[in-house]
Amino acid sequence: QRVVLMDPSEDPDDILRANRSREKTFVFDVVFDHRATQEEVYASTTKSLIGGVISGYNATIFAYGPTGAGKTYTMLGTDCEPGIYVRALDDLFKALEATTEEMDYRVSMSYLEIYNEVIRDLLNPSSGFLDLREDPSGSIQIAGITEVSTTNAQEVMQLLMKGNKQRTQEPTAANKTSSRSHAVLQVTVMHKSQRKAIGEEVRIGKLFMVDLAGSERAAQTQNRGKRMKEGAHINRSLLALGNCINALSEKGGSWAQFVNFRDSKLTRLLKDSLGGNSRTVMIAHISPASTSFEESRMTLIYAYRAKNIKTQVK
Repeated sequence: QRVVLMDPSEDPDDILRANRSREKTFVFDVVFDHRATQEEVYASTTKSLIGGVISGYNATIFAYGPTGAGKTYTMLGTDCEPGIYVRALDDLFKALEATTEEMDYRVSMSYLEIYNEVIRDLLNPSSGFLDLREDPSGSIQIAGITEVSTTNAQEVMQLLMKGNKQRTQEPTAANKTSSRSHAVLQVTVMHKSQRKAIGEEVRIGKLFMVDLAGSERAAQTQNRGKRMKEGAHINRSLLALGNCINALSEKGGSWAQFVNFRDSKLTRLLKDSLGGNSRTVMIAHISPASTSFEESRMTLIYAYRAKNIKTQVK
C-alpha cells in the first residue's frame, strides 16, 4: 500500500542537506507495480462499485497523472487487454441479466470529450460544441448529447474504439499519442419494478468513467503555439479539479469550505460525482523515470488529497 518517492538528484553524502531529504512516503488503498495486469487493477478498484450502480448509487472512476503514464491504456486498453470501460460494462450487463426476473432496466451511455473548455460528443462529432444545462432537480445535463441504449458489451467496445478515434490527440515530445482532452464515459442505469405498484420506485444509478488529459509541463513536452494553449487549458481544468478536491478534503466537511465547481466544465459536469452522492475511485498513474520526478510528486500529493474526501452516500 506504500509508495516511496526518492529524489534522483539527492546526494547521500551532502551533509548540509541531510535532514532536508525530499524522500516521501505516501499510503494508498492499493498500489500496483509494473507487473499488475488490467484484470487486477479492475478487480481491486472498480469491481466493487458495479453492484452499487445497479442499486441506485453513483460511482466515478478517474484516471489521473502526467502525460504518457498510461491513463488511456488503463481506461480503454487494447483489443486483447481491455481496460476498465469494457470490463465494468461487461460486469454491469451480467449483473443486470441476473436480476431480470421482476425488474425492467434500461442502460444508456454517452461518451464526450472536454477540449479547450468546450464539450464535444465523441459518438456524433458533427454535432459541434454542446452546452451544459442544469435541470430543475439540480442535476447537470448536456443539451443535445447522443445517448446510446445497449445491452451488449461488444457493441460498446466498438462504439468506444470509434469514439476514441475522434478524440483530439497530438504528438508532443513526451508522448506520441498524447490525449489533449478529458474523455468522459457516462453510463446511466434505470431500474423499474415490473409489478405496477402505486408508489412505483425508479432507481437511477450513474457511472462516470473519466480519462483525464495528462497534466504537463511545457518544458518537458516542448510545446509551443497551439499545443501550449491546449496545455494551459488542460492544466487549468485539472487545477479547478484540484481546488475542488482540496476544498472537499478540508477538515470540517463541505459546509465549512466553499467548493467552486463552476471553475471549469469538467468540475461542473462531475459535481455530483465529487462531493455528492457518489463513490469515487481515483487511479493515479506515475512514471518510474527519474526525469519525471516532479510530475510524480505532484500526482501523488494530488491523489493523496483526494483520498481524504468524505462524502455521505445516501
